[in-house]
Amino acid sequence: MLLLFLSLTTHAATRVEGVRVWPAPDHTRLVLDTEGQVAHNIFSLENPSRLVVDLKNTALKAEFDKLDLSGSPIRRIRSAPRNGSDLRVVLDLKSKIKPRSFQLEPNDQYGHRLVIDLIDEDGSRLEKASKATVTQESGGKRDVIVVIDAGHGGEDPGAIGPRGTREKDVVLKMAKNLAKLINDKPGYTAKLTRTGDYYIGLRNRTLLARKYNADLFVSMHADAFRTPQPKGASVFALSQRGATSETARWLAQSENRSDLTGGVSLDGRDDMLAGVLLDLSMTASINASLGVGSSVLGKLGSVAKLHKSGVEQAAFVVLKSPDIPSILVEAGFISNPTEEKNLATEWYRNRLASAIMKGIDDYFRKTPPPGTLLAWEKQQRQGGSSVSHYRIQRGDTLSGVARRNQTTVSELMQFNGLRDDRVMVGQTIRIPAS
Repeated sequence: MLLLFLSLTTHAATRVEGVRVWPAPDHTRLVLDTEGQVAHNIFSLENPSRLVVDLKNTALKAEFDKLDLSGSPIRRIRSAPRNGSDLRVVLDLKSKIKPRSFQLEPNDQYGHRLVIDLIDEDGSRLEKASKATVTQESGGKRDVIVVIDAGHGGEDPGAIGPRGTREKDVVLKMAKNLAKLINDKPGYTAKLTRTGDYYIGLRNRTLLARKYNADLFVSMHADAFRTPQPKGASVFALSQRGATSETARWLAQSENRSDLTGGVSLDGRDDMLAGVLLDLSMTASINASLGVGSSVLGKLGSVAKLHKSGVEQAAFVVLKSPDIPSILVEAGFISNPTEEKNLATEWYRNRLASAIMKGIDDYFRKTPPPGTLLAWEKQQRQGGSSVSHYRIQRGDTLSGVARRNQTTVSELMQFNGLRDDRVMVGQTIRIPAS
């Protein structure tokens, strides 16, 4: 009897203790909470469409019939024991999908998980994005396109505050608010990478920005630290080290050869020339990112405490578009009790979104992309002149002014007859058209 008891204990089934479903425009994620890792196998059946998931030595303790399957390709979920100790789960599907499965290790919020992605290859969000309503052909008066990316989502909650506030929820609300402010402003159009509680891969976020012909990519986050003391908002641009690694990645992947980067196709170029073209495009993109980041940070400083006084640089994946200026905004430390409380309130999120919008608008009013309504309006204000004027403010440097206006210090010095790069508060300098 003792041997029998030990044998039964050794072969005790792993339990499926919970289940969640996250519908997204291009895929649906089904997550099974398990006591530990499980051996599993998945395969598809047709006529009718079904996905079968076999789990070895597993018992079901969750309830599939209470799941909300609306917005997903799943019609119904059935389950039954198999081979005595195994579990078979069958997804009855409304449409054909491409399945993918993997397991996740425990984190702060969840234990072991088996993840099953149902990918909609026929109606992909990424494909639909290429047919977006945004167009570059508008008689020289097109909108400036700002793509806003709410970080995390779905199974990835991001950082979680001491009171349980989730980063993914805060940044989605802020992103939607910012999008409304941008869309309400003449000369601008905003697009969101995600509009609900689902996850999008980091590379796909930048791919969406390219499909939308973005002039600017803004990724929204809320920082966290292991202690509650750190606080303040931050703005990040891509680091040069991140740019170098991204150049290498683009050169290594054949599908990138035919993509347009900075208006230049890499297809058919040798590696040396392609590398030079990418470096030039990436450098220009980083400079523009630092310019718009500085403008946004300045406006954020009027409504929130800043963690650092200048734009920081890091190798975030979502900032690695070679041809799109990209910034990442950390709205504050959700791990700080005071900032968590603020970020959970609509009035504070509204103030932050409004400050970000003002920073974006200030930057593009000074350096509008060619062919936009803002560029046309700037030309009208200048009476058709290709020169603008700027009055030096407290804290300005010539390098900072050059970066914000997409020019160089040497060009500004030559254009204004300056002997060195020193400027004084109140001094007016002439800036050539970018």
